[in-house]
Amino acid sequence: MMEEEELEFAEDLEAILHLTPEVQLAIEQVFPSQDPLDRADFNAVEYINTLFPTEQSLANIDDVVNKIRLKIRRLDDNIRTVVRGQTNVGQDGRQALEEAQNAIQQLFGKIKDIKDKAEKSEQMVKEITRDIKQLDHAKRHLTTSITTLNHLHMLAGGVDSLEAMTRKRQYGEVANLLQGVVNVLEHFHKYMGIPQIRQLSERVKAAQSELGTQILADFEEAFPSQGSKRSGGPSNVLRDACLVANVLDPRIRQEIIKKFIRQHLSEYLVLFQENQDVAWLDKIDRRYAWLKRQLVDYEEKYGHMFPEEWCMTERIAVEFCHITRVELAKVMRTRAKEIEVKLLLFAIQRTTNFEGLLAKRFTGCTLTDVPGKKADSPLQSTNPFLEDEAADDPGSEKEEDLDRPRKPKAPDNPFHGIVSKCFEPHLYVYIESQDRNLGELIDRFVADLRAQGPPKAGPEEGGAVLPSCADLFVYYKKCMVQCSQLSTGEPMIALSTIFQKYLREYAWKILSGNLPKTSSSSGGLTISSLLKEKEGSEAAKFTVDELCLICSILSTAEYCLATTQQLEEKLKEKVDKVLVERINLTGEMDTFSTVISNSIQLLVQDLDAACDPALTAMSKMPWQSVEHVGDQSPYVTSVIMHIKQNVPIIRDNLASTRKYFTQFCIKFTNSFIPKFINHLFRCKPISMVGAEQLLLDTHSLKTVLLDLPSIGSQVHRKAPASYTKIVVKGMTRAEMILKVVMAPHEPAVVFVDNYIKLLADGNPETFQKILDMKGLKRSEQSNMLDLFRQRLPTPPSGSDGGPSLSFSAPTPEQESSRIRRLEKLIKKRL
Repeated sequence: MMEEEELEFAEDLEAILHLTPEVQLAIEQVFPSQDPLDRADFNAVEYINTLFPTEQSLANIDDVVNKIRLKIRRLDDNIRTVVRGQTNVGQDGRQALEEAQNAIQQLFGKIKDIKDKAEKSEQMVKEITRDIKQLDHAKRHLTTSITTLNHLHMLAGGVDSLEAMTRKRQYGEVANLLQGVVNVLEHFHKYMGIPQIRQLSERVKAAQSELGTQILADFEEAFPSQGSKRSGGPSNVLRDACLVANVLDPRIRQEIIKKFIRQHLSEYLVLFQENQDVAWLDKIDRRYAWLKRQLVDYEEKYGHMFPEEWCMTERIAVEFCHITRVELAKVMRTRAKEIEVKLLLFAIQRTTNFEGLLAKRFTGCTLTDVPGKKADSPLQSTNPFLEDEAADDPGSEKEEDLDRPRKPKAPDNPFHGIVSKCFEPHLYVYIESQDRNLGELIDRFVADLRAQGPPKAGPEEGGAVLPSCADLFVYYKKCMVQCSQLSTGEPMIALSTIFQKYLREYAWKILSGNLPKTSSSSGGLTISSLLKEKEGSEAAKFTVDELCLICSILSTAEYCLATTQQLEEKLKEKVDKVLVERINLTGEMDTFSTVISNSIQLLVQDLDAACDPALTAMSKMPWQSVEHVGDQSPYVTSVIMHIKQNVPIIRDNLASTRKYFTQFCIKFTNSFIPKFINHLFRCKPISMVGAEQLLLDTHSLKTVLLDLPSIGSQVHRKAPASYTKIVVKGMTRAEMILKVVMAPHEPAVVFVDNYIKLLADGNPETFQKILDMKGLKRSEQSNMLDLFRQRLPTPPSGSDGGPSLSFSAPTPEQESSRIRRLEKLIKKRL
């Protein structure tokens, strides 16, 4: 029974001490402890095993039990102290709560007393200020009434005075009075429902209408639009009438300005009618001179009549410009066939000078409010070379430097294009003229080049850019600047099309058309070289002058390529933004790139063809009968001689275009090395000593090719890495071929494995050629080929065959085979 009671007590105690994870976490944060007894997941068995891990440790069991009992007694003492300390806490808390409630009741009573007193004070203030508010309202209403009555008195008196002064044409007094009446009337807008106020408002409107009609009649009488000459001139009445018009409806002012300007320019329309001789472009100066005189006359006679803010002088000039543009457009349509380039440029030059004068004299503030016309915004130009020119400087065509960096911006001249815009439809005359001039210029370039011949030989004179190229682009610059001053729209697009046309013609007629014609090709020997072979003659070569000419054409094409790109950028700067996409000189730049490529190919073909007889001689030497290895063979000396003759000339003439000289070296090497290897295969059979001699020759050629970019030069530069890689790769293959030939063919397995290791070429045809060079019989070759096919490594999946270099491609071999058959056929017939 005692054990059961203890068990139940332990279960009850465990249930009581079971805490939630949140409470347990809070306890751990407040009282952090590393003691296992404080852990929530305490396990008594594990704890005892920790205290007594071994049987020997049980010897200290009494000490451990005493420590635990001591710890229990301390915990009991702490719990007892805490429980006793909490005995009186409940009573103290209730007492504090009662005291707080009493304090709140007292505070609430005081607040209620204060609120009652505030309400009584507010009521007292309202009773005191009730009479004062009434007095304030009365004062405000009385002030408003007095002010309104004063305004009404002023309005009534002003309307009466206005009507009387209008009848007497006392415009000076009316100007000030009318503005005051209008200002006073604005105060009565909310009283328009009152009949008397509405009647006064209608009388003011009637007076304004009468004034407008009367002033227009006075101006019509003073400046009749038709009939006899204008009357005596300005008067004080008209000057005061203008002041009145400033207060009236703006349409009255616009009508006055319109009638005056029309009457003032009526003489111009008569003097420069379409059928008059002075109306043509050659006398365009007289139009602008007439306006200058009229403006001077206006300033003297009418300058003080119109208010300054009307800007009458500028308005007259602007209206004159609009009329002139229309009249010029009309007369040019009628006499379009008589327009010549010089006449058109003369008229445009004078007109732009006149527009520059207007910009210096006026601000352009009236361009957007010319009465009776839509606003003519100034021509938006992206011409960076626009500048004001002298007024009366005849034929002053200034050429701006294309290299001067300027950003496109709106013109400073607001009058730019206000008259000269009429010439745009006729600028095709200018474009056609430039087309003819450029055609004649190209023909002259062709004739000059034929007459003067190719450039002189030598590094100082040869290879320079042809003078005609610079002349062409200087002319382009002049045309572009001139056209951009005339228009930045469609004419610029038409001019760029002309530029494209003659850039192509220059590329084909001057550059490609003057490239020397070669009588030999890189594919092999010509018939003439074969016929002269026995006499020791060599293939036809370019002369030094021809080499210099090719280099000059190459340098010129490079200059044209770079300058054409700059020309495209300049054209895009000058043309309107919406037309930029239509400027494209990519095709012309590609044409010059083609000329460069063709020139390099000619240089390569020439040197390649010069080396062909030496390679042919190499393939016909009796390599089987060579008894000892000596110095380099004569054919190597011949190849080196041709290289030393051509390469220094080409390098010196391409000194300014080093990258293209490097391209020449790379292309020559890519052409010469495969051809040399093909001729090696023709050397059969070869003895061991012959193979050693060929290996020596190959090493000599490799040394020369590695030094090719600096051969014959006092200054030795390191060859480009890309070029060196090509030479080493190609000539190493030739050396490997000869080393395979030198190797004994017995045992066959070792020979085949050595071939595969050295050449890494899985093409059976190449292996067949190696066997031919060794002079093996067909039966031996057949066994070798079978063994070769067996020993070839298995190609990876997806590949068509074993590794092979570009030199063993079938196309060059087939080509050389055809050349060899042709050579045999010709010899047989001879």
